[in-house]
Amino acid sequence: MYRYDEFDSDFVQQRVEQFRDQVERRIAGDLTEDEFKPLRLMNGLYLQLHAYMLRVAIPYGTFNSAQMRKMAHIARKYDKGYAHFTTRQNVQYNWPVLKDIPTILEELADVEMHAIQTSGNCIRNTTSDQYAGAAADEIEDPRVYCEIIRQWSSLHPEFTFLPRKFKVAVTGATTDRAAIRVHDIGLAIKKNAEGKVGFEVHVGGGQGRTPMIAKAVRDFLPKEHLLSYLEAILRVYNQLGRRDNKYKARIKILVHETGIEELRGLIEAEWERIKDSALKLPLEEVERINDYFAAPAWEKLDATSRLFEVKRFEDRGFANWVKANVVAHRQAGYAIANISLKPEGEAPGDITDSQMEVVADLAEKYSFDEIRATHEQNLVLPHVKLDDLFEVYSTLSAAGLATANLGLISDMIACPGLDYCALANARSIPVAQAISKRFSDIERQFDIGELKLKISGCINACGHHHVGHIGILGVDRKGEEYYQITLGGNANENAAIGKIVGPSFSYDNIVDAVETVVNTYLEIRNGKEESFLDAYNRVGLAPFKERLYA
Repeated sequence: MYRYDEFDSDFVQQRVEQFRDQVERRIAGDLTEDEFKPLRLMNGLYLQLHAYMLRVAIPYGTFNSAQMRKMAHIARKYDKGYAHFTTRQNVQYNWPVLKDIPTILEELADVEMHAIQTSGNCIRNTTSDQYAGAAADEIEDPRVYCEIIRQWSSLHPEFTFLPRKFKVAVTGATTDRAAIRVHDIGLAIKKNAEGKVGFEVHVGGGQGRTPMIAKAVRDFLPKEHLLSYLEAILRVYNQLGRRDNKYKARIKILVHETGIEELRGLIEAEWERIKDSALKLPLEEVERINDYFAAPAWEKLDATSRLFEVKRFEDRGFANWVKANVVAHRQAGYAIANISLKPEGEAPGDITDSQMEVVADLAEKYSFDEIRATHEQNLVLPHVKLDDLFEVYSTLSAAGLATANLGLISDMIACPGLDYCALANARSIPVAQAISKRFSDIERQFDIGELKLKISGCINACGHHHVGHIGILGVDRKGEEYYQITLGGNANENAAIGKIVGPSFSYDNIVDAVETVVNTYLEIRNGKEESFLDAYNRVGLAPFKERLYA
């Protein structure tokens, strides 16, 4: 994993002291809230319904046990004993006091963490596949290029004040686990016909009030031109993106209004002008950064483990956890262990200070000191020996972290909603909790199979409802909370925007409506092998709509 160099450390410390002065002036009344707002946003500090919220960057979702322990300490000392993992692989604190923020940032800097560019109209945290470096279907580790993008984009003088926030995602595998097609720029590592590795570039994806799937702007981009091509895209967007209407300021609107062919021409023309400049990426620099992401010192192990198989046979809970949460690793004798942050009846993505310390201990002992945050609000121990999985499971179980539901209906994404967010129209967390309780039976969840449910409390779509197999959007109807259902969304390599079923449902009826959708699927599917999404794509909205509004 990448370590700060001398410049990184000095810069982050300088930013902390600069912000400490700004906070002191705000508390003293020398800065109004309007004057303070752009300063705090540059440091990841939001003002929500009840308190400030601090969003801390976890670049491409990769961190270590020392950083996790520091996050636990901050949750305990400066917040209410928990933190919240987000859909951008970041972590949020919902209750810090303004006077403590500079000290929190100073403590984070001690473990090479910060909150810079986690908000504002700039290039945000570049996200990636949570299984990077471990996945069996990986072409190359995408985190290498995420780190290069991070270094290029941090405080880029030309892109600090874009028309709107800008999000980039990179995947290095054949399966898209980074949702690149709903990002402003999505990069997929691929091999061309000659076997050379480069990037397929997608532009103009996004959710919010105008959801769009990104369009391919270049089928193959050689590695050395990564930064110059990104720079060309950002320059065209910065020049032509709308600034008169924040709802139409994202690059997806520019793609829609200009057309992908014309926009491609503009990007390519700008790229031809700059591609052989200092932006050309030296391959030796790629190799230097690649060394930070070298594979751990894996042991040479058998592909199977007798201890693992015996424990799976003897312990039903362990067997269920393995079935749902454990994924094949590229290295024989190892596995990828997912930690669900969606226990029954709790807020998705939340984790307590003590639970964070448990995960830190497990990472240090069993996963080469690596932890990953996922865009679906879970955690991952990426490199666990099969022989160690039962011990990992037992420790997680004792800490309340062994929920066996990855990819199942209770493993839902949910934004903070009206309980925290000033922009929300409706609550998200109580709906998620109620659905979790309704579908708590693990055997029932396994029978339903893969089903990605996502909940947003407003049209800004922080809960990614547009790409949920079942999406739920909170809306305001004359001061009352109602919920609109969409079906058929998808965030992977077959990305799709869900379609609205019909009129919205009241807060009291939304859970029953979800159950109706699920029961309709169970009745129409062609055997257990047909997933919810496959069944929906086969039959369309009609049978679901008929049952919901009968």
